[in-house]
Order: sequence, then C-alpha cells, then structure tokens
Amino acid sequence: MIKVTYGNNVSKQEDIVDAGTTLKAFLKDHNIDYIEGSMHLDGASLLAGDLYKTFADHGVSDHCFLLKVVKADNGIA
Repeated sequence: MIKVTYGNNVSKQEDIVDAGTTLKAFLKDHNIDYIEGSMHLDGASLLAGDLYKTFADHGVSDHCFLLKVVKADNGIA
C-alpha cells in the first residue's frame, strides 16, 4: 500500500492505494482533472503516457506526492 498526497499548489489531501493502481485510475477515482495544468509525481513532470503506468512502475514503494500545477497568468503585459 502507498500513501499518496495529492491535490494542487493550494490544497492537498491524502489517500492509501495499492501499488498496482495506475495514475490515471487514481486521478479519475479522485475527480482530478489532469487536462488543465501539468501533473507532477514527486516533483517530476508527467507525460501523457505516464498516466497509464502504475505507482509501482514509477518506482513508488511507500509514499509519494501527485500534484497538479496550474500556471496562472500573472497579468504582466
């Protein structure tokens, strides 16, 4: 079992999942929109194909951070 801290740069939550769970299934089960913004696993940017890999495939064995980072427009012209 893996403890996943998930969310975004404003709000984070935790859940426990099986290491064989794909990242995409986890995101879907937790109603996380992975289209807007970029997804990061332990600080590393994820590519679209990475979502079909399991936590174990990514080398996660006990705890990880799965966060969505949305780049905001800072209004500088």
